[in-house]
Amino acid sequence: MSTENRAKATAKNIEGKAQEALGNVTGDPEDQAAGKAKQAEAEARHTAEDAKDKVKKAID
Repeated sequence: MSTENRAKATAKNIEGKAQEALGNVTGDPEDQAAGKAKQAEAEARHTAEDAKDKVKKAID
């Protein structure tokens, strides 16, 4: 598990939530969609790190 990769994914998730919230406040659907996309990217990164952890655990 890369702590750095997990931290980057968490930061991307927070950035996405903030952008989505801004879009909700301003009524900008582009910001809302971009925020949701960043959150999805962060979730994918976390999933990849989970998979790496499982492989590493299986090898050890």
